[in-house]
Amino acid sequence: MAKHDTPMLDELEKGPWPSFVTDLKRQAETHPECWDILGQLELSYEDKITHWKHGGIVGVFGYGGGIVGRYSDVPERFPGVEHFHTMRVAQPSGMYYSTKHLRAMMDLWDKYGSGMTNMHGSTGDMILLGTKTENLELVFWELTHDLNQDLGGSGSNLRTPSCCLGESRCEWSCYDTQDICYALTMHYQDEIHRPAFPYKFKFKFSGCANDCVAAIARSDFAVIGTWKDDIQIDQAAVKEYMAGNFPANGGSHKDRDWGPFNINKEVLNLCPTRCMWMEGDELKIDDSECTRCMHCINVMPRALKPGKEKGATICIGAKAPILDGAQFATMVIPFIEISKENDYENIIDLIETIWDWWMEVGKNRERCGEAMQRIGLANFLSIMNVEPIPQHVREPRSNPYIFWKEEEVPGGWERDIIEFRKRHAA
Repeated sequence: MAKHDTPMLDELEKGPWPSFVTDLKRQAETHPECWDILGQLELSYEDKITHWKHGGIVGVFGYGGGIVGRYSDVPERFPGVEHFHTMRVAQPSGMYYSTKHLRAMMDLWDKYGSGMTNMHGSTGDMILLGTKTENLELVFWELTHDLNQDLGGSGSNLRTPSCCLGESRCEWSCYDTQDICYALTMHYQDEIHRPAFPYKFKFKFSGCANDCVAAIARSDFAVIGTWKDDIQIDQAAVKEYMAGNFPANGGSHKDRDWGPFNINKEVLNLCPTRCMWMEGDELKIDDSECTRCMHCINVMPRALKPGKEKGATICIGAKAPILDGAQFATMVIPFIEISKENDYENIIDLIETIWDWWMEVGKNRERCGEAMQRIGLANFLSIMNVEPIPQHVREPRSNPYIFWKEEEVPGGWERDIIEFRKRHAA
């Protein structure tokens, strides 16, 4: 396969930042199909449209998900990418790999594919980019039998659950993210590999509100660690921060002089609910007003840490732009216990309540959050058997009308009004 002239792509190699174009040119020395990747991308830049065909179902025997079909619509010009399928490989919880395993994965992909990878995709999977249809079963066999690793989710199914490092590395994690991620991955193997939903559905597990896997922005079901009781305060350590003896932000800004630490400027005045203040040299917190945003803990990690009564907040319905544009997840369950002892039955019950409703009312290619928007949060909370609370309110009402269900009206004159409306409607 010949090299292609790529003047527009070559511009991306200029400047101080690493370039995928340089990486692909280097890869093309051993995998010539990468020249055709560059050539087709240059053509897409010229024509201002993609040259990957829309559609084309391809997979391995027994699985409906895990492989994203890619076909060029100009194969006569770029035969190396006539078919150039992507394989999603389920990542281990917390993305812990041994170097031995990674080398084995790369050897496998050098053998059967383009050698191009994405570590990691937004779903969480290891992405193996580019192989021919006839190689898919061969890769799958060696991946599962020799490397003991499975394909992830793709299509209208449960995508591969992903999580942060959790308690394995992070002192702020409020539950064992890795354990629940692995447990639900194993529990829902059928839902991962055999698409049966209106569209994709994602779990993501973050151990605290720092949300290192961006669950609140990218997952249909976000489990974000939090605590129910008071923030733990070490008043002696607060004094050390104020005296300048401890670096703020865990010393993460040591390469830049931000000046002396100012607790008012850097902590108290940045609290979203202004629930913190100083009384003399003691830090006070009105925990009933705290939103558990983690800012104060991030700035003064030696002085503050999450409370002892730990669990998670459940947020539902995030997505990237497809139909109605990007949206964050909506907080539905403010606090729920996360316990290994009951095999996460309370979390599974919530998930399957959502699925039962969504699979009945969801339209084709409508994410769970879009269905929630369509039917309204009040109706969704009723389906979930969740009592509305002030934290569910995003903004004040924009119209004066309140509609009551008949069973919500206690009787008396209210009941008379309903009967009057019924008679006149008849």
